[in-house]
Amino acid sequence: MSKEIFSPATLPPPVGYSHIAKVNKGTLIYLAGQVSSDASGKLVGEGDFEAQAEQVFRNLKIAVEAAGGSLADIVKLNIYLVAEVDQAEVPKLRAVRDRYVNVAKPPASTLVVVSRLARPGWLVEIEAVAALDD
Repeated sequence: MSKEIFSPATLPPPVGYSHIAKVNKGTLIYLAGQVSSDASGKLVGEGDFEAQAEQVFRNLKIAVEAAGGSLADIVKLNIYLVAEVDQAEVPKLRAVRDRYVNVAKPPASTLVVVSRLARPGWLVEIEAVAALDD
């Protein structure tokens, strides 16, 4: 196996992510932060956090597949959430994510709250690392 995703019992139990993604061999794919814009650059889901999260994961899927991988190959997610998003909305992000990633062995993940993203209207941006078997 070229990658292992796990959480040791000696760390706090993770909820919806894994503590460690270990890549032993293979090809790494680094995906730039994806936002809720469609192929024409138009914002999808203005003011709708869940719709934006869905578009972001669609874009991640397109990106990783263009590089020859799949969402199952993602070993790390960095999620940037604007501060204006109510914390009560975060479970919607998890529900969307769970439709796209391996929930039995979810990627190692980091969630960061930021004051804003590069363009007004964007509520969430996600970058990823995928590991492919050679």
